[in-house]
Amino acid sequence: MKLTSKAFFICLTCTLAYCSQPENRESASIKPVLTEIATPHQVGANLPYLTIDKNGDLLHSWVEKTSDTTILKFATFSNDQWSTPVEIAQGDDWFVNWADYPMIAATQQGRMAHFLAKSASGTYSYDVNLLTQKKSDWSKSFIPHTDGTPTEHGFVTMLPLTDSTFQVAWLDGRNTGGDSHDNHGHGAGAMTLRTAVIGLDGTISEEFELDNRTCDCCQTGGAITSKGPVFVYRDRSELEIRDIYVTRKVNGEWSYPSPIAQDNWNIAGCPVNGPRADAIDNVLGVAWFTAAKGQPQVKVIFSNDAGENFGQSITLDQSMPLGRVDLVMLNKQSAMVSWLTQNNGETIIKAQKVFTNGSTEAPVVISKTSESRGSGFPQMAKVNQEVFFAWTSLASDSTNIKMAKITL
Repeated sequence: MKLTSKAFFICLTCTLAYCSQPENRESASIKPVLTEIATPHQVGANLPYLTIDKNGDLLHSWVEKTSDTTILKFATFSNDQWSTPVEIAQGDDWFVNWADYPMIAATQQGRMAHFLAKSASGTYSYDVNLLTQKKSDWSKSFIPHTDGTPTEHGFVTMLPLTDSTFQVAWLDGRNTGGDSHDNHGHGAGAMTLRTAVIGLDGTISEEFELDNRTCDCCQTGGAITSKGPVFVYRDRSELEIRDIYVTRKVNGEWSYPSPIAQDNWNIAGCPVNGPRADAIDNVLGVAWFTAAKGQPQVKVIFSNDAGENFGQSITLDQSMPLGRVDLVMLNKQSAMVSWLTQNNGETIIKAQKVFTNGSTEAPVVISKTSESRGSGFPQMAKVNQEVFFAWTSLASDSTNIKMAKITL
């Protein structure tokens, strides 16, 4: 993966002057208490992902590696204790990437997980592989995209749609013409965003191209609103403007993609920094990173009509953020946003409560971390009145996943 943005951001963060955080406009609030919690994995685990199941319990997946084999596992946190970790799948031909990590999701009747596996010898020739679990056993893996090309497919979002189906989206390189990445030249086509409805029984239906030209290696995000599913992602114009776009399904039809805000970020390489979204009924929140005009920022925006219209964006950090955002809605009036930033030579994970009216509470430092790719993308999930965090901790010779929670 040609991550040209790394050198760009090292230079950028060394030359920008420090700017203070937005002031706390919430008149009175109690500072949340951060509590570390025990974890279910062994040393060497990484690539955490958090979500909740239909019982309201925390669902956690992660990756472990032994010699040449990669193993995807999960566990459930309920009544303040972890279930015994369960293996979902393993393989020796997986494409394992710090930014394009496996995930798990749940409906009322079962679960779905995904990993990436090589489809040919090319570096970026790999497929999305899905698995489902209706009772105890996980299914054999299957591929949701039907093109059959040895090109790049990944950056998946899985949204529980009904009791037995998921709305799944992924970046799809079928038009790129082979093992090229990001700068698809020599007549090759662009990365696309596609979706399909996937059943727990493995059925694939309603496959559809949502956008025919997107950024190549930024995560996708999405949410289910009262009006239907919504996906957010980083677009890519012919002029290399890479802003965050939204598309939503209303009355059975997918809307034409549109920007959630006009950052006008012109960048020739993929920044590997996708958006995150969450919704309660028709209140949708989206968080993202931009460095338009050379100013790195973490922003959040809200919609009260399921993504049809958005209010003014709210800047949470314009000092030296690195992005890698996450967002969970707390209620219809507020959300929690997390991200990586740098302060006094340290890289830290921050989280901040932000209200739909633009006011904020003081940010909370979750942990020190590393700016390196190995630290991955910190994760969040809300369970009742608690927000859980998971992140990869780097040691000299191994990785480990740490977790904490904030009681609201």
